[in-house]
Amino acid sequence: MLSTVLIVVLLLLLIGALPTWPYSSGWGYGPGGIVGAVLAIVVVMALIGRL
Repeated sequence: MLSTVLIVVLLLLLIGALPTWPYSSGWGYGPGGIVGAVLAIVVVMALIGRL
């Protein structure tokens, strides 16, 4: 249950950090890349049963 909530929150953060939104256009791809990497790690950990 916790891993599902964590994955949903990270997906929302990833969508919010994409540089297509007007408020985040000056940020570049850094925040989206960091959140995407964390999301990938959490998904892999959830799939192997560590989370």
